[in-house]
Amino acid sequence: MAHPFLTLGISEDFVKGLAELGIEKPTQIQNNAIPRLLKDGRDFIAQAQTGTGKTAAFGLPLLAKIDPKKPEIQGLVIAPTRELAKQIEKQLFCYTKYTVRIFTEILAGGDSIDRQIAALKRPTHIVVATPGRLLDLLEREALDLSTVQHVVLDEADEMLSMGFQKQLNQILKLTTQRRGTWLFSATFPDKVELLIQDHLSSKAPFLKVDQTQVVNRNIDHRYTVLEHAEKDDFIADFLEEHEGERGLLFCRTKAGAVALGNQLRKRGFQIEVLQGDLTQKERDKVMRAFKKERVPFLIATDVAARGIDVADLAFVLHHQLPDQVEYYTHRSGRTARAGKTGLSLVLLEPKQRPRLKKLASTLNIDFTQYHGH
Repeated sequence: MAHPFLTLGISEDFVKGLAELGIEKPTQIQNNAIPRLLKDGRDFIAQAQTGTGKTAAFGLPLLAKIDPKKPEIQGLVIAPTRELAKQIEKQLFCYTKYTVRIFTEILAGGDSIDRQIAALKRPTHIVVATPGRLLDLLEREALDLSTVQHVVLDEADEMLSMGFQKQLNQILKLTTQRRGTWLFSATFPDKVELLIQDHLSSKAPFLKVDQTQVVNRNIDHRYTVLEHAEKDDFIADFLEEHEGERGLLFCRTKAGAVALGNQLRKRGFQIEVLQGDLTQKERDKVMRAFKKERVPFLIATDVAARGIDVADLAFVLHHQLPDQVEYYTHRSGRTARAGKTGLSLVLLEPKQRPRLKKLASTLNIDFTQYHGH
């Protein structure tokens, strides 16, 4: 029987690269997006959260459309954060392990702009960039976008919430020769709708990924009922029980994340906090420590955690329920990656029971009570 990705139109060389990453079965978005993008590659819109497999959904068709013999930029991927840009670039590199070499360059803040200018003098087929750094380099005339055929906007809602509306408009006006714009967004607030109206075809197909497929995939959804004052003790006991494992703890606010980090450090835990007030340098340092497993646990706010992709996370702990349903999907999707299983545990205050019931109903999740190991 043919490999599932071969039936979608992906070549055997790419399928070999996917197999090494442990990607054997296409997700919902890959099944729907890949054949469509391979066939015509015109404007395309998808509502998709973290954990849906969207990088392969746009990355494989984009790579397939590159002509490696032409030493020019043919594809442009724009992402909100340096972490996400690096993650995308790494995935594209892994997919092409057995293909003719396709050169991808990452352009993001936090790295030397002079080094990036020098790197762009080499043949480059795909650029993965954050909006601000891309415009800086365009102003310096360090790259030419006139040959770009396809533009991918990943996490469009996050880019616009970070204030990149003007920059995205500028970039899209500089690539009017493109054949297609592929937009991926978890939510569709007015700013995203406006961007679509201004720059994408009104006939662009819209794909919505079923959130229940994302949140139910290999994740054990649990809750435990606690008063607010009991949470620190519970978390300390939980982390001791899960020594040797890695996990993410989510807080709704920056102040809450910092306070929890301080409490747990006092109790002797090695833990870092990722929140919006960190400089890029501080953020990089935190992420390096977590990715290299020098620190087993990370506390994060919902916004600061966008773009994180760390393998082998055993659990996600929700200090509070998130404000939006989509955020629960984003949070829980951090565990159970690449076919593994994981635990998503909500620390529920008694008065929040109706909110958990509503979340369970919206996402079609069966939350069961947590009784420890």
